[in-house]
Amino acid sequence: MPEFIADFHLHSRYSRACSKDLTVAELAKWAKMKGIGVLGTGDFTHPFWLQELKDVLRDTGDGLYEHDGMRFLLTSEVNTLFYREGRAHQIHHVLFAPSFGAVDRINQELESFGSLSLDGRPTLRMDAWRLVEVVMGSDPRSFVVPAHAWTPHFAIFGSNSGFDSVEECFEHQAKHIFALETGLSSDPAMNWRLSRLDRYALISNSDSHSARRIGREANVFNCALSYDGIADALRTKDPAKFLSTLEFFPEEGKYHYDGHRNCKIRWSPQETRQHNFRCPSCGRKVTVGVMHRVDILADRPEGSMPEHAIPFKRIVPLEEIIAEVLGVGVATQAVEREYHSLIHYCGTEFNVLLKASNEELRKATTPRVAEGILQVREGRVTIEPGYDGEYGKVRFSEGEPAATASEQQMTLF
Repeated sequence: MPEFIADFHLHSRYSRACSKDLTVAELAKWAKMKGIGVLGTGDFTHPFWLQELKDVLRDTGDGLYEHDGMRFLLTSEVNTLFYREGRAHQIHHVLFAPSFGAVDRINQELESFGSLSLDGRPTLRMDAWRLVEVVMGSDPRSFVVPAHAWTPHFAIFGSNSGFDSVEECFEHQAKHIFALETGLSSDPAMNWRLSRLDRYALISNSDSHSARRIGREANVFNCALSYDGIADALRTKDPAKFLSTLEFFPEEGKYHYDGHRNCKIRWSPQETRQHNFRCPSCGRKVTVGVMHRVDILADRPEGSMPEHAIPFKRIVPLEEIIAEVLGVGVATQAVEREYHSLIHYCGTEFNVLLKASNEELRKATTPRVAEGILQVREGRVTIEPGYDGEYGKVRFSEGEPAATASEQQMTLF
């Protein structure tokens, strides 16, 4: 069976703060450029997006759906709002379903807990355990994965509204949770510090709000290209079938460090404790980030790796590498031209980032861009950590040469 890359968690144009250009055709186009084999649909709870999915996707008969050569798996993200002991909890979850029939049954049940048409990521006034009951009641093969598990807001382990364990959140339905999404601000190594998470498959997805950002995190499989094949690989954590994840450098995630964005305060956990969790500028409590929260709950030291852990590789999106080399913004014509040139020569973005040889890269692009790609592969980067909703900034290792004259000239056309 050939390997394939999958990104399950993304959004449609019906979710807030998402690109209005998001269509199934646009997602399929970018997925092929990225080198993704299976893409989540996102937002199947939204009636307009669901109808669009039904209109354009072809049932392949194996729990996946196809459009223009791209395989799709039916997924959606929802927010559950509920109270425990007088405290409000808002937890995001990714839902997986094997058929439109199962989706219809899920939506029919969820409509009584909140409007499904206001947002592609609806807020539902229901307990997390109840959500699992509804999803699995639609089809026993459907399942729930806690989304971006460590994000301060809206996450199972989040510092602002989360819990200390899966069992606390899902109660008697915790036995049906077998995977967790690590989110952009954490990676598997951080999660390995908690022995209580050893039994869960740790998955990574883009949570993308635009088509060009899909695949910024993803999962690598060598299993049957089917819904059941993927679900089984995750449920069993079989390293022969679930090969690895592709990860942001977690420092680049927008909640890695603690801080207060409005006052430009960015702190490590140690600095936060030294300041008694209070912003020195305004006196408000800072947002406790993912690194700090992991440190609080961890029962293992940094560098721990449990037996049978699924490995991972860190990546930086190709457009960000090119932009850093050229010294321009990501959304510029110079970056777009160089990106498409590399894709033309090397096939897909993942092939550029992970597989293309030094010789191939230097034929396809300038020496400095090629060097930037190799530096990221080797982890030779410096990162200004993200905090309180601000993404971190990736820089290449200090002392590396600046862009050449020819590369600087590329930005002029």
